[in-house]
Amino acid sequence: MNLSAFQAASLLAAQGIYLGWGPFTVQLGNLLVIVAMVVLFVVALFLPFPGGRGRK
Repeated sequence: MNLSAFQAASLLAAQGIYLGWGPFTVQLGNLLVIVAMVVLFVVALFLPFPGGRGRK
């Protein structure tokens, strides 16, 4: 079965896979988005601005 990204995302949303830790419950799709945002934020902290080192 070969699925596109949109079809796979819609299947995740339709099935409603939830993960829970005590009183905290999150849907798997939302957790993946949160993790991607945190990773991009950390990468942005360590990447230099383009052309920022050459100026004085």
